[in-house]
Amino acid sequence: MKRFCKLVSDYMGMLVLLSALAALLFPDTLGHLKPRLINPLLGVIMFGMGLTLKAEDFKVVFSRPRDVLVGCLAQFTVMPLLAFALTKVFRLEPALAIGVILVGCCPGGTASNVITYLAKGDLALSVGMTAVSTLLAPVLTPLLVWLLAGETVDVDVVGMLLSILWVVILPIALGLLVKRFWPRTTEQASAYLPALSTLAICVIVLIVIAANAHKLLDGGLVILLVVVLHNVCGLAAGYLIGTLLHLAPAKRRAISVEVGMQNSGLASSLATLHFAAYPLATIPGALFSVWHNISGAIVAKLYSRNA
Repeated sequence: MKRFCKLVSDYMGMLVLLSALAALLFPDTLGHLKPRLINPLLGVIMFGMGLTLKAEDFKVVFSRPRDVLVGCLAQFTVMPLLAFALTKVFRLEPALAIGVILVGCCPGGTASNVITYLAKGDLALSVGMTAVSTLLAPVLTPLLVWLLAGETVDVDVVGMLLSILWVVILPIALGLLVKRFWPRTTEQASAYLPALSTLAICVIVLIVIAANAHKLLDGGLVILLVVVLHNVCGLAAGYLIGTLLHLAPAKRRAISVEVGMQNSGLASSLATLHFAAYPLATIPGALFSVWHNISGAIVAKLYSRNA
């Protein structure tokens, strides 16, 4: 079973891509999967993150506060501003625009830690940035969405804050508590957690893509291009910031991956909960989930070769 779980986690990008293709090819068959499943699935992913966090992961915040501050500032400025600029350049309709902005305003994703490791980046910095940006998300994500999209759509800042607390922070806290009181059981389960998270992401992608397959096939190339540009420009900007600040190469790689890879599952969740009047708002998050795993694998190989 452990071997199977390792295969699932090792081929995460391929499985997410296959899920998206399956949803596009068989939307009617897979369309019975309900959007309300997205939030519990995201909770499972965040619970798994809580189970894997250690006290050492937060030491980098106090031992190297400058590195973490640089990374988090880049995370919550580069990606939101890139998202806003892309919606204007491509003149996206409000539903897609809010989806892109949601992706840009979310914290870093858990997959970024794996990609940083494969890229021979500073793993401690990557984990620390993911943890800190996730803890900041309940306040910063709603505020940034309001600032960038508030003139286009009604943004329930307080509602989004509470949603992130329930769907992200609470599961992480529960995971930390379980690890604190049942460490041996948690250690035994750790081999299965990456596979569980991978499968949860695949189902989220299935749900969102299947629900909007026909619209995607009719005119999805533009939003796919926007998602690709958002991710690639974020990866490049993160590395450039590290270079301009004369950070070590391993730190540059970590910041690049952390900035470019988002918790796009959270973006789809927030779109489902708070922008139900705009069904297409869930699409950018789902497409980002597919693409950033592919680009992450490519970037990891490129970075590791030059390490």
